[in-house]
Amino acid sequence: MSTQSALLTVMSNAARAAARGLNRDFGELAELQVAKKAPADFVSAADIKSEQVIYEALSKARPGYGFLGEERGLIEGTDKTHTWIVDPLDGTTNFLHAIPHFAVNIALEREGVVVAAVTHNPVTNEMFWAEKGKGCFVNDKRLRVAARNRLDESVIGTGIPFMGHGQHGQFLKELHQISQRVAGVRRFGAAALDMAWVAAGRMDGFWERTLKPWDLAAGILLVTEAGGKVTDMNGGDEILASGTVCAANLDLHPTLLSRLQAAQ
Repeated sequence: MSTQSALLTVMSNAARAAARGLNRDFGELAELQVAKKAPADFVSAADIKSEQVIYEALSKARPGYGFLGEERGLIEGTDKTHTWIVDPLDGTTNFLHAIPHFAVNIALEREGVVVAAVTHNPVTNEMFWAEKGKGCFVNDKRLRVAARNRLDESVIGTGIPFMGHGQHGQFLKELHQISQRVAGVRRFGAAALDMAWVAAGRMDGFWERTLKPWDLAAGILLVTEAGGKVTDMNGGDEILASGTVCAANLDLHPTLLSRLQAAQ
């Protein structure tokens, strides 16, 4: 059993408040107003409402912190050392197609380092959370990355580029390198939950390119605090800047990374 700090309580409450609206809208998909943001990249009224709820809750609890959100971009705060990084609905395409796999993502960056994170799945009511140096949890259960050390016994998650997004040829090379060496490759459509599931040991690793900071920030801390390793595709720590990620346990990470680099 673990008790959340005041900071994590603020973040969890904001995520739950947003989740209530998402669950309502998910149940009334036919009523959703859908706007086209770009080819095959939809943003819904639910997205915007969710971010507004989170923004109001976090601003009230921690006035002055900066806010980087998928919908509203960067809002500078008076406190230059702290920035919230928020994805109000990760897995929008799943959401719009009535696939019950999406998440609310909130991370706090302090002086360039992610120090607290929550990833909440409204449908399963799972709250993944972590604070730097204090471990990773789902609801009140402590999490550890899976202990498998062989790629051929592992299930690895990824994201597949879609119309107008991503490096399709590069992805196919990477998939060729990975798929013939693993027990399975999975693509669930919500990078934040993929990272949370690596932290929970449900998947043994995850890789993807062309992600945004709000897709990745929380997951980096979740996996690290669960005992795993997260790098960019060069094996460095420029994950948010590069938008590339390779995550796994300490045994599998070097092997997974080397296979991905062999595809470049």
